Amino acid sequence: MAEVIDGKLVAASVIAAVTAAVADLEAKTGTKTGLAVVIVGDDPASHTYVGAKSRTAKECGFNSIQHTLPGETTQEELAALIGALNADASIHGILVQLPLPKHLNSEAIIQSILPEKDVDGLHVVNAGKLATGDLSTGLVSCTPAGAMLFVRRIHGDDLSGLDAVVIGRSNLFGKPMAQLLLNANATVTVAHSRTKDLPGICRRADILVAAVGRPEMVKADWVKPGATVIDVGINRIDAPERGEGKSRLVGDVAFVECAEVAAVITPVPGGVGPMTIAMLMANTVIAAYRASYEVPPKF
Repeated sequence: MAEVIDGKLVAASVIAAVTAAVADLEAKTGTKTGLAVVIVGDDPASHTYVGAKSRTAKECGFNSIQHTLPGETTQEELAALIGALNADASIHGILVQLPLPKHLNSEAIIQSILPEKDVDGLHVVNAGKLATGDLSTGLVSCTPAGAMLFVRRIHGDDLSGLDAVVIGRSNLFGKPMAQLLLNANATVTVAHSRTKDLPGICRRADILVAAVGRPEMVKADWVKPGATVIDVGINRIDAPERGEGKSRLVGDVAFVECAEVAAVITPVPGGVGPMTIAMLMANTVIAAYRASYEVPPKF
């Protein structure tokens, strides 16, 4: 039976390290780490996520500011707010909660955030730095950064000689995850819906990362015995056993059967999910250290 990674426990250790780093920076330079969160409209799920991010930021000792804008906010008004936050030296991280209302151009807004304040790691400059192996000045997208932290804790910083397979090629996760693994010297295959013999490709992987958004797609016979399996999928499926109209969350990996084959596996929920907010906090304090010309902590 595989070791099951407790994402909440690992995330809590990252939050503790961030909190200590925030206090150290303030004691040394007088700089209080600042995070601005921008939300437009009244999408309930977005407000839940933003609430969790703002609470965690305050727990870490950040100066956390939330801008809640009405759904009818124009592109120009939102762009003006981002411009003001870019110019505000007390703000080290800017987070725009997605999705934005349909009349707004999300990509233009994300790309207008200064790369050094882009704590979501979505700016093309940060994507480019990751692609060229520059991890010392860029900011890495939070979910892949969290998944990679799991991999490093299991296998160490150098993945030389290990085969890694990432199922999924999205800009948000698949591509940056592959780059992180490549930068750590793994031999990386990016697989996707057009891949021939996907189960056969997966069976080669010492590290298998699933991020396709298809419930329990990865079966036990896809997994190499003793592999590390990182499940990034979050899918809601019907759960009639819990009562009429009930549902439950599952990943992209058939957890119960794959846990019999893998050496290490992440659950859904409670695996990669908690790491996303933790790495957002880590990125923000890294940005604050860089803005203060201090050497940032490593997470």
